[in-house]
Amino acid sequence: MKQSDAIRIHNEAVAIAQKATQEHYEEHGEWDACGFAWVKITPATQSFARQLKKAGIVENTAWNGGYDIWNPSGHATQNISSKEEGAVAYARHLEANGVKCYAQSRLD
Repeated sequence: MKQSDAIRIHNEAVAIAQKATQEHYEEHGEWDACGFAWVKITPATQSFARQLKKAGIVENTAWNGGYDIWNPSGHATQNISSKEEGAVAYARHLEANGVKCYAQSRLD
């Protein structure tokens, strides 16, 4: 995969995550528990992950391998459900483009 393709896919996924998070937040507000959501891209050796590293989008591998994209929507809410919506949307777009990844979350 070319670096330009990886950056394009990442940027598309961020926009999709932002939309999903914002729509969920507008519908539900701050009704849920506080938490975090991210997308695990694994293995770190796959072409997409290597291109993100070269582009400076990710820096270090996560302690348990791969790369983590924390809060891909960038939304400031603490609502775990809204953040999960964004992470799942981001991961689905990457998966549709052949990237091995999955969304994760945890309560704060």
